[in-house]
Amino acid sequence: MATRMLLSMPLHAITEVYGEAGLRDRFLMEVDTFPPDDRAELVSALDLATKLHADDRRVREPYLNHLLRVAIRIIRYYGVRDVDVLAAALLHDAVEDHPSELGLLADGTHQELTDAAIAELARRFNPRVAELVRSVTNPEYDPDRDRHEQYREHVAASLDRDPWARVIKVSDFTDNGVGVIHTTAEKAFSSATKYRPLVPKLRELVGRADTPLSMAAKDHILDQLDLAEERFAAILDD
Repeated sequence: MATRMLLSMPLHAITEVYGEAGLRDRFLMEVDTFPPDDRAELVSALDLATKLHADDRRVREPYLNHLLRVAIRIIRYYGVRDVDVLAAALLHDAVEDHPSELGLLADGTHQELTDAAIAELARRFNPRVAELVRSVTNPEYDPDRDRHEQYREHVAASLDRDPWARVIKVSDFTDNGVGVIHTTAEKAFSSATKYRPLVPKLRELVGRADTPLSMAAKDHILDQLDLAEERFAAILDD
């Protein structure tokens, strides 16, 4: 596939036309100018994500597509070249979805499995990568309370204290929110219900002075949040 074409295409268009292979190629193009050690760390993170999520799917596609889009978006549209943030973006669901495989614990409490997986990320990469992943990893929920409400509480609290984690979460949210039209009707309704109430909090977090993004990147994200909200309304308010 032509490099210029791939670099100019929206991420979901690459997904539809070229699939995982196209997203991988686009990611490698984006990091081609990074220092060799940084590229090596990112390839290592991608290899680990590929292994952990090999059998996972997001309704219509391999789960890895989502992780690649989240990381590419942070580079291309947010202007971030921080290798730890990008490695954490590729691995942002690893602890939540595969703690036992990552931490090599066959059994244990939710917290024990999480802690072991976080420790393994710190060993393989560094403590900052591990803590960024921890910040965007959902906790064990109280079964007697609404899961969506607990999710929103966790996101607000964890992103309040970790500005760089906001960068990962808003890219993740954009992929799920703006990308809500690229899934089934049932999944779209579920996602809109879960994510719509979070939009005002994300707007507030993105606008904070300590959010480590340029004004252009923040404006882009705010536009994307507006678009996500429009799509949520179209799904939920009909």
